[in-house]
Formats: sequence, structure tokens, C-alpha cells
Amino acid sequence: MIGNAFHIALREIRRNVMRAFLTVLGVIIGVAAVITMVTLGQGTTQAVKNQISSLGSNLVMLRPGMGFGPRSSSAGVPNFTVADVTALRDQIHGIAAIVPVSSTSLSTIYRQNARSTSITGTAPAYFGINNWKLARGRLFDETDLRDGSAVCVIGDTTKTELFGTEDPLGKLIRIGKTASSSSSSTTTTKETPYSSTFQVIGVLAAKGQSGMGNQDDTIIVPLSALQHRLTGRTSARNISQIALSAEEGANSERLVADITSLMRSRRNLHANEDNNFNVFDTRQIAETLSASTKMMTTLLAAVAGVSLLVGGIGIMNIMLVSVTERTREIGIRLAIGARAREVLLQFLVEAITLSCVGGLVGILLAFGLCVLLARLIDVPFLFDPKINLIAFFFSAAIGVLFGFTPARRAARLDPIEALRHE
Repeated sequence: MIGNAFHIALREIRRNVMRAFLTVLGVIIGVAAVITMVTLGQGTTQAVKNQISSLGSNLVMLRPGMGFGPRSSSAGVPNFTVADVTALRDQIHGIAAIVPVSSTSLSTIYRQNARSTSITGTAPAYFGINNWKLARGRLFDETDLRDGSAVCVIGDTTKTELFGTEDPLGKLIRIGKTASSSSSSTTTTKETPYSSTFQVIGVLAAKGQSGMGNQDDTIIVPLSALQHRLTGRTSARNISQIALSAEEGANSERLVADITSLMRSRRNLHANEDNNFNVFDTRQIAETLSASTKMMTTLLAAVAGVSLLVGGIGIMNIMLVSVTERTREIGIRLAIGARAREVLLQFLVEAITLSCVGGLVGILLAFGLCVLLARLIDVPFLFDPKINLIAFFFSAAIGVLFGFTPARRAARLDPIEALRHE
């Protein structure tokens, strides 16, 4: 009986293809919108996690100032000292590795190519803390740090901008403030007391953009080389940042609280004074951003789901019209012995068929949209069979919900009155 009802439903859909398409258009749009919103939301969440994890494994950063980012207020705020780094390493549990960092922006020159580049002076453990991978060459080591060797490791963008297609390994570049002298025929650049020649010993693998800018536009040198050759050591407070990685399984909130308490004590801050430094924990940031993204995805999916209800109302309206158009057919079926529940089943199966066809088309449309939009907004395409199945069964439920009223109306028709219908 169900197979016969399904056959009749397909016949009616083929008889009025355009009307059937317009009927299920709301379901198609609803299913496609829900799947697209959820899929892109999951891709965005994963992209956020990838960007945060690219900064480093369990990374925690300390910076002077009242905030984080380009609008942070750090004017007049003291930097950190090497003694601060030692105190954190010796007194705080849960730290896997810790390094001092000093950053500045200086001119970098190789032959005729010159540009301003971010220069970072630090220790060898910095590469592991910040999840840097080596593409070519080698990283500087503790010997280079102790000797203040004029060696550097460059990022992928810096390599491209300074060297183009040329192999940078072993090449010498000038870093720092430069002074130019010109003659009638040539222009030369000579070193000043705060510029020096560095040898490129390694090239880092590309990381790409993050919320903090282009991570690949960087040159990393031993901290001692930066202080002695480029910036000069003017005071003990010459550490602009402290980077550390937490041990696996360490409680992030407890670690941040311990670090904050120790640094407040070392910076002589009273109970009524705000912190003049900030602690940036990538794990907490990733969890917060992921939770926010998931909440927005849920809200967008709920809004998109409203169109499914609109599509269900369209199915109910068309089915009511269909019952009116086929009143005589229904009367004939009832008159020759068809039972009311058989008529009800016929129209209910027809409504469910319409909604299921709309659901399948919506899934196919959503798949294409997700692939296209994921490439446009540069987020991973994460195919989730669960959300596709949920959307399909929800569209079928829409057919049952909104098809029941027209089906029940058809089943309750009086055969004699139905045969008299013009």
C-alpha cells in the first residue's frame, strides 16, 4: 500500500513539475542554508584553532602594558629583565620552556633590496615554544647565543622580499640603522654603530597570517647579538616580552594566576593598582573564540531553520490546493471501497515525498556552496555527515507535520459530496 501511494505521489509530481519545484523551493533553501551555516561555522572554528596553534604549543606570552594588540597602552611601562625570566622558571610550576624576547623593527639590506623588517632577539628554545619549523639550513644554538654570533634565521616572506629566487643560505645581510653616502656616480651604504652584518643560516617554514599580522615577515637572531650589535644594552630592563610554553596537562588558569601573582610582586604593584603587564594564553583564547564561533553558528543555523518552516507552510498550502483539485478523484476512490486511512496515507506520502526531494536537492546545493564559500573565505571544508542527516530527517518531518492536515481533510471527505464537486 505504501509503495502504491509512493508511485501515485511521483506521478502527481511529474504531472506538475513546476508547481512541485516551487512548492519544495522553501525546503531546498532551508536545508541548504542550515547545512551551509553549520559547515562554514565549523570550518571557521577550526581555522581559528589553527591560527592560534600556529603561534605556539601551549604558548603563554607576557608583555608590558595595559592591553594586548596595536591599541595596548605601554607608554612609560617598564619592560622585563632577565631576572624576571629566571624567577618565573625557578618559582612557577608547569612551565616546560621559557625564553626572553626583545623585538624591534629595523632596516634590512641585501644588495639593492632594502626593507623594514621585524627583528626578534631571543634564545634557541624560542623556535620550539612558538612552533617554528625549519625549512632549510639550521637554527642558532646556545653557543651562538653565548658568543653573540652575527647569525640569523629568516621567515619565508623576508626570504622572498630580500632574495627572490636566490638561495639565501650563507648570504650576508645588513641589519640596523644605516647611513648613506653618495657620489656623482654611485650610492653606497655603510654601517653605523647600531648596524651590523649578519649571516643567514636558516629559513623558516611558512606559517601565514594570524591575528597578529604576517608571521613570516621576520628575522630571528640571538638575543645577545641583538643587544650588543643592533640596539645596545642601555639598562637591565631590555626584555620586551617573555614567551613560555606550559607543560601538557597543566592547568592554564592556575598557571596564569601564578605568573600574574609573581610578576605583580616583582613589579612592586600594590593591591589597589592594576597590572602594568598582560598575560596572553593561547589555549584560553582558542577556547573562548571557539565557543563564541560555535554560538554564532548555532544562532545562524536557527535563523536559517526558519526557512524550513516557511517551506513546510508552502507544502501544506499546495497540498490543500491539490485536495481541492482532486476532490472528485477522492470521491471515486472512497465510493469504490477505499478506506479513509488509505486516502490519508496517499496524501501524506505525497507531502513527505515532496519534502524529501527538497531535502536531497538542498543537501546537494549545500555541498556545492560549502566547497565554493570555504575557498572564498579561506576556511577548511569539514564535511559532517551528521548535520546532513539531521537536515534531511528534519525536512521529512516537515512533510509529516505540514502534510497531515491536508491528508486528514482528504480522508474526511464525504464520498457523495465529493462526487458532486465540480
